[in-house]
Amino acid sequence: MNPNKIKVATTSLAGCFGCHMSFLDIDERLVELVKHVEFDRSPITDIKTCGPCDVGLIEGGVCNAENVHVLKAFRSQCKILVAVGACAFNGGVPALRNHYELKECLDEAYLNGIGIENPHIPNDPEIPLLLNKVHPIHEVVKVDYFLPGCPPSADTFWTFLTQLLKGEEITFSYNQIHYD
Repeated sequence: MNPNKIKVATTSLAGCFGCHMSFLDIDERLVELVKHVEFDRSPITDIKTCGPCDVGLIEGGVCNAENVHVLKAFRSQCKILVAVGACAFNGGVPALRNHYELKECLDEAYLNGIGIENPHIPNDPEIPLLLNKVHPIHEVVKVDYFLPGCPPSADTFWTFLTQLLKGEEITFSYNQIHYD
């Protein structure tokens, strides 16, 4: 690791990966960013595990046992953890199932849905155990910063990372945190 660069890692839990796509939308500014940042686990490096890092960006809610494991392991490697997007912040779209009992959701998806030919609820040990509710990540681990949006804009990522690198207070323009 280059001692003059901070190490950044990313991961995703229950979500759509849209926050990662928005992060990549900083486009040519990535060239400027890599002058100051070394990427660990991320879509840029395709590294599958996370080593010790300075900043961890995590998107998605916590909906199953695997998400809990990934989140806790990721938090343990990150000095600063950033909840990115609505799913990490409040459960987002995956948390819409929180209005129903888990059994109702499983029955609808696997037993009562249209076009189901062999109705049965999967019970394979390779499928992560679902939690009764989808949780935002701050209910499971300590979060240091939140980037709002669904997804946060590329400019929001850029503002956050550049201000963090400069040691400045993180502030966003109205347009970066207002959604019409």
